[in-house]
Amino acid sequence: MLLAGLIHPLIAAEPRVVFSQDFSKSDPGSVPDEFLVLDGQFAVKQEGTERWLELPGAPLDSYGFLFGPSESSGVQVAARISTAKQGRKFSTFAVGVSGASGYRLQVTPAKKSVELFKGDTVAATAPFDWKSGEWTELRLQVRKTADGKATVEGKVWTAGSDEPKDPTISLPDAEILPAGKSGAWGMPYAGAPIRFDDLKVTTVP
Repeated sequence: MLLAGLIHPLIAAEPRVVFSQDFSKSDPGSVPDEFLVLDGQFAVKQEGTERWLELPGAPLDSYGFLFGPSESSGVQVAARISTAKQGRKFSTFAVGVSGASGYRLQVTPAKKSVELFKGDTVAATAPFDWKSGEWTELRLQVRKTADGKATVEGKVWTAGSDEPKDPTISLPDAEILPAGKSGAWGMPYAGAPIRFDDLKVTTVP
């Protein structure tokens, strides 16, 4: 009986992918039906056999789209994002949970940093050496704690390198926000396109 009691919660806590999109079956020039575009001229692009969702480098503003089920905690969103600097100009890009006003993990190359937003407010920052033209892996998760709060953690690393063992940035004792879809954002300040690929939403214990 003791053994069964130990095994059961481990089985129940298995992570589960609830949304996945790599655009391999998406038609170029379109946006998959499961995406809710908030603003921006997003479209699937193709180069050789590779496909991704792309935001053009103009006009200059903040653009985003939502996807996956509505969650407030026990959720992780992941994506690969790529863009390039132009001279001394840098774009920013992000993934988020709990809708457009939720928690957002943003790479800000001009500051050589990663920023964790709660709505429009920067709640935490950490250094990050972004590489222009390379794919960047972003992973943001929110876990509910025993006291009814949340721990928000983000990981960021250059694709092809080892995933960091520890979070790049974290926010303990965070507020659990209302449920909302996951999302991704791009701000093409450099005037270069921003590419999004391998979007995934996973439940976490």
